[in-house]
Amino acid sequence: MKNLSTIFSILALLGVATLFIMKKGDNKPAANSKISANAATSRIAYVNIDTLEANYEYLKEQRKKFEARGEAMKAELERSAQQLQNDYAAAQRKAQAGTMTEAEQQSIGKRLMQMEQSLKTREEALTVQLMKEQEEFNKTLQEQLDKVLTVYNKDKRFDYILSYTKNGTIMYADKALDITQDVVKAMNEASASLPKDTEKKNK
Repeated sequence: MKNLSTIFSILALLGVATLFIMKKGDNKPAANSKISANAATSRIAYVNIDTLEANYEYLKEQRKKFEARGEAMKAELERSAQQLQNDYAAAQRKAQAGTMTEAEQQSIGKRLMQMEQSLKTREEALTVQLMKEQEEFNKTLQEQLDKVLTVYNKDKRFDYILSYTKNGTIMYADKALDITQDVVKAMNEASASLPKDTEKKNK
């Protein structure tokens, strides 16, 4: 759960954009002029992931739900851990006071071990559950983005649509190529068809 904020990053949905870096020569022609010509005439646009993440309402709503669910899971585990600690402390006090028989000590020791194992099992189950929900959520967002971009580029005006983020792999992007606002608008409009509660969807 400590990685909860990381898994919500929409960068994981879009992957890393591929860049074709042309090596600068000392005024010599490129080794493959056909590739150079294609690269020079390629029609490219990009989506600013930071802006999309900040303005895509469905993502923000679901992120809040994931965070709330993560906090609830954390609170449940902390309550169970506190109960185990309290029971252990009580048993220890009784043992030190000499008020427990050997049979009682063995019984309490066995129960505490079972409680500890149960807590570990519950923690693992909750972690797996949350990860599964997040994976399904990421898959849903990726599918939605693919649909939106397919419709947006149905006229084939762009050969490449890249993802851009500050300090990412693309070091410079001309704002004239930025189609982020169009994509944000389309994603927000299309989100009406998406599941509103990923927890129920995955149960």
